Amino acid sequence: AKWHDGKPITTDDVIWSFQVLKANSPMYSRYFENVTDAVAISDREVEFHFDQKGNRELPKILGDLVVLPKHWWEGTDANGKKRDITRPTQEPPLGSAAYKIASFKPGTEIIWQRVPDYWGAKLPVKIGRENFDRQRFSYFLDDNASWQAFTKGGFEDFRVESRAQRWAVEYTFPAIKAGDVIKAEYPTTSPEPMQAYVMNTRRPLFQDVRVRQALTYAYDFESMNRTIFFGAYTRTDSYFEGGDLASSGLPQGKELEILQQYRDKLPPELFTQEFKLPVYTTPQSGRENLRKAYDLFKQAGWVNRGGKLVNEKTGEPFRIEFLGNDPVDERVAGPLIDNLRRLGIDATLRIVDDSQYTNRTRAFDFDMLAVAGFQQSNSPGNEQRDFFSSTAADTSGSRNLAGIKNPIVDALIDRVIFATDRDDLIAATHALDRVLLWNYYMIPQWHLGKIRIAYWNKFGIPEKQPTYSGVDQNSWWIDPDKEKALAAKHKSGN
Repeated sequence: AKWHDGKPITTDDVIWSFQVLKANSPMYSRYFENVTDAVAISDREVEFHFDQKGNRELPKILGDLVVLPKHWWEGTDANGKKRDITRPTQEPPLGSAAYKIASFKPGTEIIWQRVPDYWGAKLPVKIGRENFDRQRFSYFLDDNASWQAFTKGGFEDFRVESRAQRWAVEYTFPAIKAGDVIKAEYPTTSPEPMQAYVMNTRRPLFQDVRVRQALTYAYDFESMNRTIFFGAYTRTDSYFEGGDLASSGLPQGKELEILQQYRDKLPPELFTQEFKLPVYTTPQSGRENLRKAYDLFKQAGWVNRGGKLVNEKTGEPFRIEFLGNDPVDERVAGPLIDNLRRLGIDATLRIVDDSQYTNRTRAFDFDMLAVAGFQQSNSPGNEQRDFFSSTAADTSGSRNLAGIKNPIVDALIDRVIFATDRDDLIAATHALDRVLLWNYYMIPQWHLGKIRIAYWNKFGIPEKQPTYSGVDQNSWWIDPDKEKALAAKHKSGN
């Protein structure tokens, strides 16, 4: 293995990368919480030392360690200035992968060039992949502009479509009708992400679980799915949606044994009722759900006065600002906001640009996020600390956006991380999932179960695609005959 400058990747690079990432990255510091140090035991081997036994996932995480070139980062740039890995830079960093940066325009585009003597090209996992000589990524600040560019050709060769309405009714432009753009759906077998409205429980407004549950009862997924999403989606009802890690029914067996340890600190319903999200199937069920929401607000000390929901003691109005970074978030948050206003809540949506959104979420400066996603794997472990632990709740930039600080959740995270076998992992994950759900930290939204892709008909595509991820565009290649035919029909350069 070698860097793009021809120098070999050494054990010194591995050890230095581990030390730098653990010291400077909040995410890696949590992942490596149980790793004490790393030492070279030969020219090609590094040994990591753990302070606890039984963390079965940690060796795999260390196998995914991002290795950085120590000699380059400790060197100087073209102006003789010493590089600093903790600071932003516009100097393309040295890498070791199949592609390297050929050129870039900040905020506009970046072009990647395939490395002709890439050291890993003959590895079995690389054969048949990474077939493009150049890849150009153009950045659009507006999704509609990106969409229009795709329909004209020359900017996007393929597009992953996330909007159900667009997929259902807007793929009618001339290139589609001519067969020059192909629509395809690839089923996925991987766990579905928990996509949700996220309440910031650091704010006093959301610290009462009855308030969080009431807000959940105000969300009408069924009407949104029918009227906005063309019936495309399925309601998400687990943090580990899809597969055997999602909790269901009542706790039993080993999961019940785990939860019994915390019985006096958990909602009693957790043991006697199957967790169910409210369903809006008829006007009557809608009224019943909103009535249930109001009853919960009232129990938590909020009452309706003059059409406004206010604190029973102080008279303070109940206000929520949803935060989003895309105009599409208006469609996502709008129906829920309408129902909240019917309950007397002063609910609004603020759309900010990406940089503001990033800064505000890193600083946890929001009431509720209009959309946030939490992708899980079939082998949950250390990343759960970054998602849900008390430590992460106080760490800027962590993925614990909800601000969860719950000692039972912390204990269950450790139970997941130190699971002894697959059955133990499943039981512990079920328990964690159930406790998260019954605390109503988020309002679950929806998932699809497949990937929607449209592409200009210039590719060769292997018939078999990985079902776990749905599709692997790096296994595609340019078909010269198809590309030539497209170029003759569309002079935009596609």
